Amino acid sequence: MAAAGARDSDKDALYLRVPERPVTFCSFQREQASRGVQLFHFSCDPGITTETAMAWWKAWSEAEGRSVAGAFNFNAAPDAQILYKAMKGLGTDEQAITEVLTKRSNMQRQEIAKSFKAQFGKDLIENLKSELSGNFERLIVALMYSPFKYDAKELYDAMKGVGTREGVIIEILASRTKAQIKEIIKAYKEEYGSDLEQDIKSETSGYLEQILVCLLQGERDNATLYVDTALALQDAETLYAAGEKIRGTDEIQFITILCKRSATHLMKVFEEYQKLAGKSIEDSIKSETRGSLEDAMLAIVKCTRNIHSYFAERLYHALKGAGTDDGTLIRVIVSRSEVDLNLIKPEFKRIAGKSLSSMISDDTSGDYKTALMNLCGSD
Repeated sequence: MAAAGARDSDKDALYLRVPERPVTFCSFQREQASRGVQLFHFSCDPGITTETAMAWWKAWSEAEGRSVAGAFNFNAAPDAQILYKAMKGLGTDEQAITEVLTKRSNMQRQEIAKSFKAQFGKDLIENLKSELSGNFERLIVALMYSPFKYDAKELYDAMKGVGTREGVIIEILASRTKAQIKEIIKAYKEEYGSDLEQDIKSETSGYLEQILVCLLQGERDNATLYVDTALALQDAETLYAAGEKIRGTDEIQFITILCKRSATHLMKVFEEYQKLAGKSIEDSIKSETRGSLEDAMLAIVKCTRNIHSYFAERLYHALKGAGTDDGTLIRVIVSRSEVDLNLIKPEFKRIAGKSLSSMISDDTSGDYKTALMNLCGSD
């Protein structure tokens, strides 16, 4: 159901106009639960459907979450000309490139690329690759891909060559919706002429392969405000019987429930599991599994509980200690800047004890730093 919303800047509330309905009102309260998880309690006018409430949440989170909103009064042609001049002749004007591409939305960047091709007969991405270098090049080129093509590229790069970067595959598949995964599969086929599921099967094995393929097949139940409490209790009992209650672990039961149940259902399962086992589902996964399978299961649980906290943790581990995991830093900043980066930043500060922008500033330099800071925005 299409819906348009308007934020009340002084309250956590949104007036939502739904086609053929009067203006309705939804609000929520935030509650800090254990482990720093942020819970949202919805309150909507009587008669508001699940579909409408979900549309409200989507409208609020997108408006609140994005750190890059794009340019007002956008015109692709002059932006394309600025980029052409920045790369023409000897030397490159990295500052001009940064100013344009980090302050436009992804949709606007796609229009700039089309205008660049129409005006100058050249491919903008290829020009950027030839003129830039290092992490600055990686970041700027990443900005030029549409979201699904970028995810497809990251998955392809994670599997090509010697070794497989399983963490990248886990991050993407555990955090995307089944509708998004469907589009990623399509983009992967279009860009690389290969089947994503078959490539994952050839690059992974065992239970890790099974959980990734299960996520890829997009069989997760649709999100709903209604939770079948009896089924949630049954699932919790199944998980308990598959792990803590027996010697060894029935990994298939964990994979099936974690991959196929909706997020709202899983939250109730985790609650019931805590009562049964006397410990959290995370602690049980840590004691019952190892390696990449453990990482995949924990990623699903974390994305279910609080996806903003999950990405904050990914960014923190990319920045802390000696050296920087620039691949993860770039991927998360680029992929979440128009989704929920502003909601990730407070979670990052809670985990790290300092702001995301300050850690980026400490760990990076030059044009790369400037571009990242523009995308991140102020804390």
